[in-house]
Amino acid sequence: MSAISFELKHICKQTGARHGVLHTPHGDVETPVFMPVGTQATVKGLSPEELQSMQAEIILSNTYHLWMRPGEELIERAGGLHKFMNWNSPILTDSGGFQVFSLSEARKIEEAGVHFRSHIDGSKHFLTPEKAIQIQEALGADIIMQLDECIPYPADREYTKNSLERTTRWLERCLKEQHYPEKQALFGIIQGGMYADLRRQSAKEILAFDTPGIAIGGLSVGEPKEMMVEILDVLRPLLPEHKPHYLMGVGTPDYLFEGVLRGIDMFDCVWPTRLGRNGAAVTSIGQVTVRNAKYAEDFRPLDPNCDCYTCKNYSRAYIRHLIKANEMFGLRLTSYHNLYFLISLMHQMREAIKNDSLADLFHKFKKESNLQVKLKRNSIQC
Repeated sequence: MSAISFELKHICKQTGARHGVLHTPHGDVETPVFMPVGTQATVKGLSPEELQSMQAEIILSNTYHLWMRPGEELIERAGGLHKFMNWNSPILTDSGGFQVFSLSEARKIEEAGVHFRSHIDGSKHFLTPEKAIQIQEALGADIIMQLDECIPYPADREYTKNSLERTTRWLERCLKEQHYPEKQALFGIIQGGMYADLRRQSAKEILAFDTPGIAIGGLSVGEPKEMMVEILDVLRPLLPEHKPHYLMGVGTPDYLFEGVLRGIDMFDCVWPTRLGRNGAAVTSIGQVTVRNAKYAEDFRPLDPNCDCYTCKNYSRAYIRHLIKANEMFGLRLTSYHNLYFLISLMHQMREAIKNDSLADLFHKFKKESNLQVKLKRNSIQC
């Protein structure tokens, strides 16, 4: 028996977007959903209570970072990740593969796994599909990921094909290593780069294992937005209706809309908190870089249309003052607002799906926020 189940509640007649409920051991999650990223067992700058206050339903933590520090064995002795970080709602952990490929320059990929050096102290490590499962089982997340190879963009066809086939073989090894499928749901990951036929091949191979959920990796890695949309259009008819679809590493409003319109149920990204720590806010009228001098005497809230704690209580001028004075509270306020904004946006999307009006919401949002001009996604990478 799988640890999770997915209940499809409604399909938008206007767009085909999905509203559902993901049932997990630590509670239900309404989809589509954005998952805040708690890289090192904390969403940077925010407490679990603050996340609950903005109605975050599920968070993501990073296997690589927790393996490097403080170690999965310590977290297991503490009672698992939920107890360790005082978060009683669902948790998803990634496999650690993305961090190994993105943070370690001295890495060596082979069939058995990946040799790499820690970005913290340069120590040598070897990540295998089996090790990725062992770490995640010790952490105790509700949803865990297979180890996959995260290729760069661009990548040539032969390399991409070899990579996706290795990812398939690694999924088989992950499934064999898994001990608690009734407690943790293991998702397979579709790869294949920017090649439509290779994406179809990967989907066919990964879906054959019948994992409880399906993730799409290797997008939002620097490719043009149009290319990502094309790949999602290729995959959409291949994804099983009765399972959750997870697009990894995507979190800006325009990309969230594009994903939801193509049947995606789950998203995650460090973008909103990283944007906040850079003194900027995502708002209903576009991006506000509040650290800029022009906001020194601006006594309006970050977003006049937002009812979050930050916007109800503090002005742009005050937040700018805090940031310029290197007071951490200023960056906490912008981070809080950014996460609240995205979680609220996903709630609006769910309501629009229920009312068969998602396309209308998207057009309205694009017009009011001037997405193409003000949300410069590549200025801060996910």
